[in-house]
Amino acid sequence: MKLNLQGIADRQKWEEKGYHLPQYDVKKMAEATKANPFWIHFGAGNLFRAFHANVVQGMLDRGELDRGLIVAEGFDPEIIEKMYVPHDNLGIAVTLKSDGTIAKTVVGSVAEAIPLDTSRETSYRRLKEIFQKNSLQMATFTITEKGYSLTDGKGEPLPDAAADFAAGPEKPASYMGKVASLLYARFQAGRLPIAMVSTDNCSHNGDKLYAAVAAFAEKWEKNGKAEAGFAAYIRSGQVSFTWSMIDKITPRPDASVEELLRKDGVEDLDPAVTSKNTYVAPFVNAEETEYLVIEDAFPNGRPELEKGGLMFTNRETVDKVERMKVCTCLNPLHTCLAIFGCLLGYRKISDEMNDPELKKLVEAVGYTEGLPVVTDPGILNPKEFIDRVLKIRIPNPFMPDTPQRIATDTSQKLAIRFGETVKAYAASETLDVASLKLIPLVFAGWLRYLMAVDDEGNSFQLNPDPFLETVCPYVAGWSLEAPGTSAEAEAVLRPVLENQKIFGADLYGLGLAEKVCGYFQELSAGKGAVRRTLRKYAG
Repeated sequence: MKLNLQGIADRQKWEEKGYHLPQYDVKKMAEATKANPFWIHFGAGNLFRAFHANVVQGMLDRGELDRGLIVAEGFDPEIIEKMYVPHDNLGIAVTLKSDGTIAKTVVGSVAEAIPLDTSRETSYRRLKEIFQKNSLQMATFTITEKGYSLTDGKGEPLPDAAADFAAGPEKPASYMGKVASLLYARFQAGRLPIAMVSTDNCSHNGDKLYAAVAAFAEKWEKNGKAEAGFAAYIRSGQVSFTWSMIDKITPRPDASVEELLRKDGVEDLDPAVTSKNTYVAPFVNAEETEYLVIEDAFPNGRPELEKGGLMFTNRETVDKVERMKVCTCLNPLHTCLAIFGCLLGYRKISDEMNDPELKKLVEAVGYTEGLPVVTDPGILNPKEFIDRVLKIRIPNPFMPDTPQRIATDTSQKLAIRFGETVKAYAASETLDVASLKLIPLVFAGWLRYLMAVDDEGNSFQLNPDPFLETVCPYVAGWSLEAPGTSAEAEAVLRPVLENQKIFGADLYGLGLAEKVCGYFQELSAGKGAVRRTLRKYAG
């Protein structure tokens, strides 16, 4: 059973093994999509394959769409070469349900997979052609929050972005420079309308995309590298930058899932690690639960994607849903488990929910400290949402998600996942920010994590994070063998605790810094200190 168009032509063999195959002519769909594309997505990774492509797959199966989507990969084009091309753009979506059942779907909704690389002239020319099409209605993104950044952890301009500002839209090297360049091609084709839809898991994601694109448009026009009117086009509403909230847990492709597919007889399943250390496989594994709430601002129209389960509403409601999820009901709980899971040696998030202290920690952070400042968005109930997270989604033993994966880029997450709650307490007339106990413990846990030593004194590898070079030096001299006092911790950590980019606020100004330093001192007071501290405050 080979995962390519020729291989799935033997439908009976696949269907006997329980696979759902495309219920449409994949080749005809691809031809129609290439001729009149309506949706291009940037970011060819697991979330796209498990969610966006799978939604379109279902709608194609039911006859609700007659075209699929196009994907472009700009961070790591090897994903296209190593996974999309050999499998004729097909993938297997494995849905791992909490009751132990699984659904196996061969997804064929991707009509084209194209490297976003200006050095590959044919590929980039094709992307410009797509952006010059009247039929194109939307571009979506899953490139992670740092993909929109034009500066490094110290606030300095990234070299690629700075070079692109000066050189113009012909051959940009930065991700956002390439996106701006494609929009410039659309501008030149007649100022055609389009919706630019970030579906990355970060607050006000559309604003981040807009800020980056607008910066290029303004610089290029000012430097004479772009025609007059390009910046106005970006601002005009002809190009919308919608907000969205996305939620679907999609871990790295897991060896147990790979083995299951091998037993079915699926061939050529070997995962690949690219030169940029991206781990890719012909399959993705994900949970069943998924939400995508999008601001309904599509200047060139859109299909009825509601039929695929997407939710469209106004910006205010998206903001409420996003704040509910990102600031309280899921993301902070994941970050709690990621930080302390790494320190306590856990390899699966679901296993952590069997740990009494960690279970009480996330319940208190969610229900006790978070829910009091949540605004009910109306379309999703916060209490029911967090119930599902803590009782069904995170404890799902069939989901091979890891604290190590979630610990990636934590410095970019704390300000939103916890800082917004802290600031809401500070601004409240009825709540006291000093009453917060466990969110400051999570802050301290992250500082303890930066020591890269677990609770048994064993070294571990810190996950990638753009601020590591900035913050790690502050804890470099701290040792489990000779822990200092909380006053000494405060002397060392003060520059970090004042950093509003990390925590969303100056923790000294909020009166929480002393508490965080005290917790940090306790967490680092020898082997076993993390467990003792958790038992003391969360047990």
